[in-house]
Amino acid sequence: MVQKVQTILEDDLDGGPADETVTFALDGVSYEIDLNSDHASEMRDAFAPYVGNGRPPDSGKPLSTGRRPRAVTEGRGGDNNSAEIRAWARETGHKVNERGRLPKEVLEAYRMAH
Repeated sequence: MVQKVQTILEDDLDGGPADETVTFALDGVSYEIDLNSDHASEMRDAFAPYVGNGRPPDSGKPLSTGRRPRAVTEGRGGDNNSAEIRAWARETGHKVNERGRLPKEVLEAYRMAH
């Protein structure tokens, strides 16, 4: 049996068709964003002065010597209570597992509702 998998990219800025995935890093954190060619060009133009005056990190040294900002996660000392969020999610029709990380969409919906 033959399978064909097609990946369709959507521009993360405007929701239209995207042409490429652009990767970049800031403060020791790497990011990816799907953009059409116009948005990718705008992004590269915006970064050009910084890239032109920057330098690659020394090999063997961390990308950033400062502390990285920590993302707020449920159940790890953050202000979220995963049991409470799971109960709310089930009551409002979201599908969540008994254990493990809560889906980003569920966390966002919970925050919007509270």
